Amino acid sequence: MTGSVSQPRVSPPAAGRDPNRVIVFDTTMRDGEQAPGFSMSPDDKVRMARQLKALGVDVMEAGFAAASPGDEDCLRAVVGEVAEDESGPVFCSLSRASESDIDAAWRGLSATRRRRLHIFLGTSPIHRSAKLRMTTDQVMDAAIRSVQYARTRFDDVEFSAEDAIRTEPEFLAEVLEAVADAGAQTLNVPDTVGYSTPEEIRELYRFLIARIRPRHPDVVFSTHCHNDLGLAVANSLAAIEGGARQVESTINGIGERAGNASLEEVVMALRVRAERYGVTTGIDATQLVATSRLLSEITHSPVVRNKAIVGINAFAHEAGIHQHGMFADARTYEIMRPQDVGFEGSFFVLGKHSGRHAVAKRAEVLGHPLIGTHLTDAFAAFKARADEIGEINDAELTAICVATQPREREHAAA
Repeated sequence: MTGSVSQPRVSPPAAGRDPNRVIVFDTTMRDGEQAPGFSMSPDDKVRMARQLKALGVDVMEAGFAAASPGDEDCLRAVVGEVAEDESGPVFCSLSRASESDIDAAWRGLSATRRRRLHIFLGTSPIHRSAKLRMTTDQVMDAAIRSVQYARTRFDDVEFSAEDAIRTEPEFLAEVLEAVADAGAQTLNVPDTVGYSTPEEIRELYRFLIARIRPRHPDVVFSTHCHNDLGLAVANSLAAIEGGARQVESTINGIGERAGNASLEEVVMALRVRAERYGVTTGIDATQLVATSRLLSEITHSPVVRNKAIVGINAFAHEAGIHQHGMFADARTYEIMRPQDVGFEGSFFVLGKHSGRHAVAKRAEVLGHPLIGTHLTDAFAAFKARADEIGEINDAELTAICVATQPREREHAAA
């Protein structure tokens, strides 16, 4: 075992923290990137890291150093380019419970004092038997030894009990308490395969916190949920209700299989429903759209139109009833302002579901006020054209307004 390396000490983000402040741990460049179709070059990761810093994430998991020499180099590049000051995020590398992985993470992160090691080790019966081929005693020993060694290199150590949700609760509690004794300050309880439900995960956190917190009052419980059943965001919010104060997530919800909890959805749920959750984050929500679009550009993966918070339909309205309500008061159909997440404003789409009021409003903006029979004729032509082509843009609407002008029709008849 290699001896400790003397370095200036830096307190992890948990130290002296507000108990109602949720630490936002972004793993877009690690868990997100390792999903098929989302690989990033070193330059891509530096661009993404700069934007994540502007977004205000607390912890940035920039890679898995031991995965390949290239991953270690990427970590080094991100740290070298983005960690300019002491006010930015903590930079993190994933690590298996082995000294060689921990050493690789140290090499990748050693240029910054704001660093964290994130150790994971499977604890569920299926992981112990099928993947690790280890007994419960062997898993416990490996977890303790890896954290003890990590603390010779890192002040800030997080431990993840992989597949925690399918682990026996008593054994899970024993492992987490043991690694806290060994020096881990953050205990992650990941729903690695997206198996949990909100009620189950809420109660599990309450059980674990009641069991471990008396001996470790300052430890931070973290949640990391996958979306295999479409419940990643709901489960993350339930874990926060259960006492988790770090949430691990990705931009646009990218990640293994069906993805991770979407950072933008979790953050805005906590903000919009602040009266329910009673917690805050340090995220600058006005950067969410820009961050989402940058990731989409880097990975060449478009965001679906109806994606919550950042999709182009999130603040778009076509139905006539909705458009009429929006003209009266945006709060009728929008529970947050588009400007709050980085959009310029709401967007009205003119199509076959639009009403007379919206068509007349847009036509007036384009310099073609519609009144009386002109409105009746133009609206009928609008509906017919919308049935043919779907969305009606400004050029199409202008053509309809001109073609249905009463004077032009009378002249044509003469």
